[in-house]
Amino acid sequence: MTQARFTPLRERHESLGASFTDFGGWQMPVRYTSDLAEHHAVRQAAGLFDISHMAEFTVGGPDAAAYLDYALAGRLSTMTIGKAKYSLLLAENGGIIDDVIVYRLAESRFLIISNAGNRDAVAAALPVRTGAFDVAVEDVSDSYALLAIQGPASERIVAEVSGITELSIPWDEQKYYAWASARYNGEPLIVARTGYTGEDGFELLVRSEDAVALWDAVLAAGEAHGIVPAGLAARDTLRLEAGMPLYGHELSLMTKPAQAGLGRVVASEKEAFVGKDAVTADDDARVLVGLAAEGKRAGRAGYAVVTEDGTALGEITSGALSPTLGHPIAMAFIDPSSAEEGTAVFLDIRGKKIPATVTALPFYRRKK
Repeated sequence: MTQARFTPLRERHESLGASFTDFGGWQMPVRYTSDLAEHHAVRQAAGLFDISHMAEFTVGGPDAAAYLDYALAGRLSTMTIGKAKYSLLLAENGGIIDDVIVYRLAESRFLIISNAGNRDAVAAALPVRTGAFDVAVEDVSDSYALLAIQGPASERIVAEVSGITELSIPWDEQKYYAWASARYNGEPLIVARTGYTGEDGFELLVRSEDAVALWDAVLAAGEAHGIVPAGLAARDTLRLEAGMPLYGHELSLMTKPAQAGLGRVVASEKEAFVGKDAVTADDDARVLVGLAAEGKRAGRAGYAVVTEDGTALGEITSGALSPTLGHPIAMAFIDPSSAEEGTAVFLDIRGKKIPATVTALPFYRRKK
């Protein structure tokens, strides 16, 4: 039996009264107070998430950019230094091994952040693809912790965090899906304006040994702005409202990018990349849609989507009663013949058919 892993912030979570759950082999905080309170705090002020379970890989060498163009579905070679890009690591059959974010640190050096549960799969796939490329791939996950500050007050909070110095780009000039360099207590810090909640926010990559001090500093800076520590339950409802896929729910080895609405991520015009020959989905393959319903009964992952007479159309991958919108929402893979926006369908919730409507994703967009 594999021993559960904890992030460097375990004692902080315990002292805050967190409830823990298994997530990709890690014991992670699912909540501190209540799911709703933490969700609303992120939408209205700010939440602090420990996401140190995520995996980090560095890619360096003269052929780093060309290698990533081959290893990943997107075109990374055109990304400028200081930018970040969402991409996919595909299998030979065109299925998704993981969805990742790639940061260009220098001309020939990149950082890849992948999902915790897929760390071993990514660590196995990336080195195999180096081939004749002059490049080195290193798993540096255990050396770093990752904190996410998310919410409309996030910029004001990070600007007041004690100990952050030598920021390469002023906080208010940092762009979405870009990163800046800094130091925290004299040690290297990467600041990325990215996140997984649909809100403005920052992700701070810091040495593992500095995680506790930075966590405390963020909470201290955010106290006057309404920040709260937030767990995976709130993170899940936030990302669902924002229409963001979760590996193991919307994404899998059996899912082609276009089915999940991620066809735009694939640079099909590239001469060669792993999965290129198999990336096109069949015309009758089920596609990911948003579903909205009335009332309070929410469909959950695994529940069927059916017609009024009970004919199966597909299956829910993620669902919840939306804390922000006040009605049930879900993402589901359904037959393309029923995937047009506005189509009426039904959710089979424990034998009771609940009316729902196919709707555009995301369900929620923050006001800019």
